[in-house]
Amino acid sequence: MFPEAWEFHVAPHLNSGIKALIQNHGEAFDAFSNALLQLLLWIQAALSAVPWWGYILLIAAISWFSIRKVVPTLVLSLLPVIIGVFGLWGLAIETLAIVITSVVISLALGIPLGVLMAEVKTVGVIIRPILDAMQTMPSFVYLIPAMMLFGLGKVPAILATVIYALPPVIRLTCLGIELVPKPVQEAALAYGATRWQLLKEVRLPLAMPSIMAGVNQTTMMALSMVVIASMIGARGLGQEVLMAINRINVGRGFESGLSIVIMAIVIDRITQGLAKKWDPVKKP
Repeated sequence: MFPEAWEFHVAPHLNSGIKALIQNHGEAFDAFSNALLQLLLWIQAALSAVPWWGYILLIAAISWFSIRKVVPTLVLSLLPVIIGVFGLWGLAIETLAIVITSVVISLALGIPLGVLMAEVKTVGVIIRPILDAMQTMPSFVYLIPAMMLFGLGKVPAILATVIYALPPVIRLTCLGIELVPKPVQEAALAYGATRWQLLKEVRLPLAMPSIMAGVNQTTMMALSMVVIASMIGARGLGQEVLMAINRINVGRGFESGLSIVIMAIVIDRITQGLAKKWDPVKKP
């Protein structure tokens, strides 16, 4: 039995700290929440303005550009039709808006942090344990502080999704830059390249396949978070899955779950194809 006298709980201190943040900086959190909500609503309005057949054509064009194969392009283009047949197109657009918003924020934060980790070793030593904690912490835990600071709705869902989906793009960006061959870098330096030119013209282009793999993984993790985020009001397809669980409706759960799988397959195949396109060494 562990001695009770040695026990120390950080929970009360964390709770009091969050309450103090809300009391002292509530207006700042409200302003940030409103700005993020406006971004989400703008993205959702733009996505809703596109007709369903427009998405089919867009997916076909992007798939052909990235894959250059007829059968995979046709399959990826026609798969989203199943979502419309199930009557879940509108909810899928809501989910897509949340995923796009979360991924944009994750990439805006993750790629610069990954570059900084590769360039400054001290930063890497500090950030890596934080990334370990972010990746091993149960995803449900992210919902608690997000909900306490921003209430229920899509804003805390986006923030929880960003925290959950951010580590892969940071790690893979850093890894891609670190794996750039040393002889190539030495040759660039020998020709008089500065540190910024070395990063911009050599290291980042050669690391692009790894960075695109990070984009792929971040997008997949953001999409996998939609069901959990629906617990705090994110709506979308995740809400359908949650309602199916609450009502033990197997059919409804299958339709909404299959719709999420279809979105994941389409996004995954397209981003993988784009990653190969970005490879400056080996073209598909």
